[in-house]
Amino acid sequence: MSTFPGIFNYLIVVFLMMAGFYVVISQGNLIKKLVGLGLFQTSVFILYISMDNLTGGVAPIVAEGATLYSSPLPHVLILTAIVVGLATTAVGLALVVRIHETYGSIEEDDIHAMDLADDEALFEGESADAEESRR
Repeated sequence: MSTFPGIFNYLIVVFLMMAGFYVVISQGNLIKKLVGLGLFQTSVFILYISMDNLTGGVAPIVAEGATLYSSPLPHVLILTAIVVGLATTAVGLALVVRIHETYGSIEEDDIHAMDLADDEALFEGESADAEESRR
């Protein structure tokens, strides 16, 4: 049981990752899908931060007697990833707003049905035009 505290962060990461993935594939609502992507993204952040932990490591400041330094690179990468994630979430929300303005719904099934109806109407219109041109 002494190994459990060492893998606790990874268990949390796996749980959050699978929960986010499940939300993305199981929900038809576009906002819920964005929330699932955010949850998945957060689990990746936790994974990178958990991997950075060094036993006995100190801040990367040269100090007398310190021989093992923790790398600041994962923290810098996560900070950048948070900014990029926030920007992509904002773009996703903007797309959802535009989709709602166009289709009047943010449910995937409704949007798909409206697209199919539009495609069928367009196809029927083209075939009627083709029949008239033959006559």
